[in-house]
Amino acid sequence: MGGPAVLSGKRVAMLIEDEFEDRELTGPLDALREAGVTVTVVGPTAGAEFKGRRGQAVVTSDLAAGSARMTDFDALVIPGGHAPEKMRMRHAMVDLARDAMEAGKPVAAICHGPQLLISANTLRGRTLTCWPAIAIDVKNAGGLYVDKPVVEDGNLITSRKPDDVPAFSEAIIRALSKAHV
Repeated sequence: MGGPAVLSGKRVAMLIEDEFEDRELTGPLDALREAGVTVTVVGPTAGAEFKGRRGQAVVTSDLAAGSARMTDFDALVIPGGHAPEKMRMRHAMVDLARDAMEAGKPVAAICHGPQLLISANTLRGRTLTCWPAIAIDVKNAGGLYVDKPVVEDGNLITSRKPDDVPAFSEAIIRALSKAHV
């Protein structure tokens, strides 16, 4: 993945809510920071603590979703767990996801992360993967579900579960290294 600072200057918004799947947030977060990316953790409010569903991670938000604009970021990452169920009820997070998809910026969603993209109405005609329990929701939203560790369809990057985090993180870094945003 190259040494540190390979992607210096790149900015990624990582969404957060309570009960995120610990490794699905911390794995990409660590990989991106190691690659030199500036990661801003975006939550419902700034400066709030959010706990992973397995109790292995506690992460503090840097910025409130209502203050975030995708024009300030090169990519968006949506971790899984139960957090996306909460994120999809927050209009500012839905708007960020829609804005990122419409701008063609890399959008990476793992596990239940595509639930936010369903609420943003951005999956029609797209090929993606997710946690099997929401595959029917993806299909009903017009997406084509496939069961693979990582799926890249244009700017959309998706994975299924914590075991896929290394491949998921590599795909995000690859997309950022190609992005001329």
